[in-house]
Amino acid sequence: MADRFCIFSAQYLPHMGGVERYTYYLAKELITKGHEVTVVTSLSEGQKEHEVSEQIEIYRMSSINLMSGRLPVLKSDKNTSQIEKQLKSKGFDFVLINTRFYLMSLYGARFAYKNRIAAGVLEHGTSHLTFNNRIFDVAEKIYEHGITAVLKHYCKDYYGVSKACCEWSAHFGIKSKGVLYNAIDLNEVCELMANPVKSYRNDFHVKKDAVVITFTGRMLIEKGIYELMEAVSGLNSEIILFMAGDGPEFENMKKKAQALKKENIRIIPLGRIDFQHVMALLKETDIYCLPSVSEGFPTSVLEAVAAKCFVITTYNGGARELIKDGVSGMILKNNEADRIRDAIKKALNDPVWMENAKETAYEELKHNFTWESTAARLIELSGQKGNEKVGR
Repeated sequence: MADRFCIFSAQYLPHMGGVERYTYYLAKELITKGHEVTVVTSLSEGQKEHEVSEQIEIYRMSSINLMSGRLPVLKSDKNTSQIEKQLKSKGFDFVLINTRFYLMSLYGARFAYKNRIAAGVLEHGTSHLTFNNRIFDVAEKIYEHGITAVLKHYCKDYYGVSKACCEWSAHFGIKSKGVLYNAIDLNEVCELMANPVKSYRNDFHVKKDAVVITFTGRMLIEKGIYELMEAVSGLNSEIILFMAGDGPEFENMKKKAQALKKENIRIIPLGRIDFQHVMALLKETDIYCLPSVSEGFPTSVLEAVAAKCFVITTYNGGARELIKDGVSGMILKNNEADRIRDAIKKALNDPVWMENAKETAYEELKHNFTWESTAARLIELSGQKGNEKVGR
């Protein structure tokens, strides 16, 4: 029997990010398994309030985008009221709410509570949001604890995209009930790797024997982008660092890269590139480095492992549930530049170990981090919660 799932996500495609991609791929897998999926998200300029894309029904609610779009705030207007009426008529079996701290999340939890629909909140992070401003950061912590306290009134079941996320939820007095792992579509990756859309090595005249290091993701200070740049600047000139992604720090990062170019250090800012180009870049990458101070379970690490890159990342977040330090990659205690640089040197000094680590990580990914297994777990939860609801 087909279930009807509703996923609340403050941001969704075409906006790019880990949560957005998680929502999209999970929805696609649920549909492949014969279920119905509706996504409720924020409305941005130029987007449709309602559409069906790849059999995923999408509703977009009016919102104000604060903090460069990082914090969409739901508005209460005619659009919101009309969408709520439509949602009530759907007869959903399960509501999945991405992240705790958005007003969209609170709305989704309240919607499920009012309509007696089984629901769960999914944690994607392992630390408080940071805006690199002391006053804003303090205000954010107060806000996040406050909205989580209200959210807990409406929803009792919490999960994480990694065990690390579940551990972080305990900070808010939440005892998580399990993991719905972030994952990747290996069939799609294999197709893209077999037919890459371009060659970054050719386009940027990278020597055949040069080492390519890549970072993909939002250009944020907490991603460790400047520590990575400093680490690479202390290595030899046969190393090229590609940095793909946009965000608040992109222009500043670009200026720093330009300044380092004068010292014969090649750091290439690419800006935002789509998934097809990300995989083309990773296909030609030797080492993928994500030195974040906070992550849930980064999609970028899954992509790098799928492309058989050697991964260097930090202890923060769920990547350590895929990457075993010293066996299938390197997990750093922190993102100090010297520590990143030493890790890169160690990997490059032992190419046989690097190759073995890549294969080990890939096999772990193939067996445990697929959308098929994550969707199956959610379907199982939906059935369990449905039975509990009937029992009441």
